[in-house]
Amino acid sequence: MNLLSETDGETAVSAAVSFITDAVTGGRAAAGNRAQTAAGSPVVFPEIFSEPRGVFVTLTENGDLRGCIGYPYPVLPLKAALKDAAYQAALSDPRFYPVRAEELPFLDVEVTILSLPEKLTVPADLSPSVIEVGKHGLIAESHGMRGLLLPQVATEWGWDAAEFLDQTCIKAGLPADEWQKESCTISVFEGQIFRGVHPWQ
Repeated sequence: MNLLSETDGETAVSAAVSFITDAVTGGRAAAGNRAQTAAGSPVVFPEIFSEPRGVFVTLTENGDLRGCIGYPYPVLPLKAALKDAAYQAALSDPRFYPVRAEELPFLDVEVTILSLPEKLTVPADLSPSVIEVGKHGLIAESHGMRGLLLPQVATEWGWDAAEFLDQTCIKAGLPADEWQKESCTISVFEGQIFRGVHPWQ
């Protein structure tokens, strides 16, 4: 997978900010893939944004989660996936009420570009030994349920690999120890993280 440059990351954050703004305020870009910088000029998307990528958009307020939605797998070009993830994170995360325009100056934005998830093939009891906290994100799947936690979550909470596995299963609505069972599939991925701190100010 080709990595995004820092400039590409800045473009991703600027686009996410534009899409969120338009989603919250009813602007025109919410209906398509157009985006504008804070100065009002169009965001110019490099060619890499035409490649299918997994992506998550995370909103926080004073360090607390305010919305997080995304695509674990590369099913859409990055530009389109980023637009939809930004829109959904602002308005449709079922854990939160929709973001209001007056909240925007207090929000931070994080865009995480995902590598293709790969299933762990080691025995379950060895899973913690091959998971690198801070590098890997996790997906737990079992009995038709799925949960995902981004790489930065384990670091933020100070979890070791076993606790990270537990918490990913809990995110899926499964028992914490589900990852130890043969019926559970654990996949790992990496993420490039780009942040915008109070980008609306």
